[in-house]
Amino acid sequence: MFVKIVILLSSCLLLNAQETTTNRPIYQMDNKEIDQLLTEVSQKNWTITERMEFYSEKFLGMPYNLTCAGDGPYALYEAWPLVNFRETNCMVFCEHVLALAISDSWDNFFNNLQQIRYKDGIIGMRTRNHYTMADWMPENSWLLEHVSTKVGGQYAKKVTRTISHKKFFEDKGINDMRYVLPDRTITLDYIPKEDLLKVQNNLRSGDILSLLFANKTDIFSAHMLMVYEKNGALIIRESSNSKMTTFDTPYREWVNSILPKEKYLGICVMRVRPELNQKGTIILPWEIPTLRRGAATQGVTK
Repeated sequence: MFVKIVILLSSCLLLNAQETTTNRPIYQMDNKEIDQLLTEVSQKNWTITERMEFYSEKFLGMPYNLTCAGDGPYALYEAWPLVNFRETNCMVFCEHVLALAISDSWDNFFNNLQQIRYKDGIIGMRTRNHYTMADWMPENSWLLEHVSTKVGGQYAKKVTRTISHKKFFEDKGINDMRYVLPDRTITLDYIPKEDLLKVQNNLRSGDILSLLFANKTDIFSAHMLMVYEKNGALIIRESSNSKMTTFDTPYREWVNSILPKEKYLGICVMRVRPELNQKGTIILPWEIPTLRRGAATQGVTK
């Protein structure tokens, strides 16, 4: 009888520990607990976007910090952590959620994250995907597709900007311009902010949004956000300095909040590629070069 009680208590403690880990915000977990969570969630028959929804919700309430992540402690510039689960910003939030959603362990998450943040996964200031729509989206075309035209339909418009990495690095005090991309003039499809309520039924849970500047000629993106469906309605999930935390806003309320702001033009929409967004799909770091080559072969432009 005593042995049965001990076994029962041990089982209850284990279940409670697992439930506590699953239900706690991710910023209250250590790396081993996140590793355990990744293993457990990867075994569920979920799509990538379903896992994005699960993981992104665990960031709610995480403090905002613009300088929360960088190129690691040995970097010459921005020697902030490569991974940070204590605080986040808009791009780091999206990167961490995407990397978690395609991974099945801490080690694979860490390496997938670098593949998302850096060109070919090579860590460094010059190889980081700094510009959302000029660098980050094209370099992640193996995982995401730009669907602004599909979502916007008749309301989609075009905007052209000239992106200068040289000026960007000069502003950071960097003089060595070897391996720096030349200036590029890029034209993007986008959805004007005035039409966002008209196209909301074309958005999907898990879409990543880039909120565009209206008053700049050398940069597209002002902010990154995600869209999810919650209780039958769309919400915007973001990490922002407006509240210095990670939070949800009903989609209509969010749209109405940006309409009067002259600095915003509209949004670009990015979506997990449908052939990858299948039940149970996990992407391993060593599979990404093949996915990149496949995307290039299919005519996905960078």
